[in-house]
Amino acid sequence: MGLCGGEGSEEREREWVEAAEAVAYDSCTWPPPVVAVCGPGNSGKSAFSRLLLNTLLARYKRVAYLDTDVGQPEFTPPGFVSLHVLEEQTKDLTMLYLRPPKRCFFFGDVGAHRNPKLLLSYIFGLYDYFLQELYCFNETNNPQKSAIPLVINTSGWVKGIGLHVLSEILRYVSPTDVIRLHSTSEGKNLPDGAFWLDGHQGDSRVNLIVIRASQNSPRHLLVKKEARMIRDLRLIAYFRQCLPRDFPVFSCDDLVQGFSDIDPFQLPLSKIQVIDLHCQVSGGAVYDFLTGTIVGLGSSTCLPLSSECSSPWCIGLGFIKAVDIPGNCIHLITPASHHLLENIDIIFRSCITVPTCLLQVSDEVDDITERLRDL
Repeated sequence: MGLCGGEGSEEREREWVEAAEAVAYDSCTWPPPVVAVCGPGNSGKSAFSRLLLNTLLARYKRVAYLDTDVGQPEFTPPGFVSLHVLEEQTKDLTMLYLRPPKRCFFFGDVGAHRNPKLLLSYIFGLYDYFLQELYCFNETNNPQKSAIPLVINTSGWVKGIGLHVLSEILRYVSPTDVIRLHSTSEGKNLPDGAFWLDGHQGDSRVNLIVIRASQNSPRHLLVKKEARMIRDLRLIAYFRQCLPRDFPVFSCDDLVQGFSDIDPFQLPLSKIQVIDLHCQVSGGAVYDFLTGTIVGLGSSTCLPLSSECSSPWCIGLGFIKAVDIPGNCIHLITPASHHLLENIDIIFRSCITVPTCLLQVSDEVDDITERLRDL
């Protein structure tokens, strides 16, 4: 079966393979390529990125992957900007596949519209980390730090603010190659040429490759509904890691029961700084709106070495079951290890919609206190 599916799939598959091989095996690919994959939503960016990653791995053995799509990330729950290093052929990125990132920031939303400046600072911070740690040309004897290729996954939002964010990313990164997927729906496509440069002037250092999208985009409402379902599945899969591997899950009720039975980790409220990423709540009232929300977890000791971003790295997500203000305690569940949680002193409040099976396990403080007393 072809990579792209649909009418003309064999021709598209051949075109995609040729594009990936041109990037990976072109005689000018030293230093290793930095490749941005761009195009409208549902155009096949994930499928082509998988092909490109596997093609690059055949030559370089290690490939970095910078995921800037907070709404439809490939390896994390929604809301993250993340950097990964892959050393083996990737699985089908159309399937649910979570993997721990090398470094990540928690943006706390599924689109750039609330705070594009913050999102860009996170992306720039991760790219700076890549240059410092994974794109070193004086570390040829150190395989963990020698220069490796980078594939950048971008959002399918390519109009308005989305186009602005994409253009800023491309200007900052200055990729060696830009792959642009072109849909038959002209109104959905990116502008022609090196659109991110002033006056659309071409840049001889950029290899711009245009390939056909995988299929015609379906109706907008259908795409939005599918995107919401995938985000819920990724969040459920993430918090499913809190349960034993052999825990039987046959229905949503099983998940609710399993999550309800987890004894929450307790964070001292007085130690925690709550960062309201998108300024939804003012002043001290922020604690009153934490129960039943998904938050990012961070430590003030884990700061990136980047002039573009001063926000701490994120070590994972938590779901807050209850906040006991008189008792100075936050009760949350998270798959993060207790060793890491001991250093947590920052919580990032988010706009992420909570799946129903998690919302049903928010507890009253009295209920949690009673359960802990019985242990």
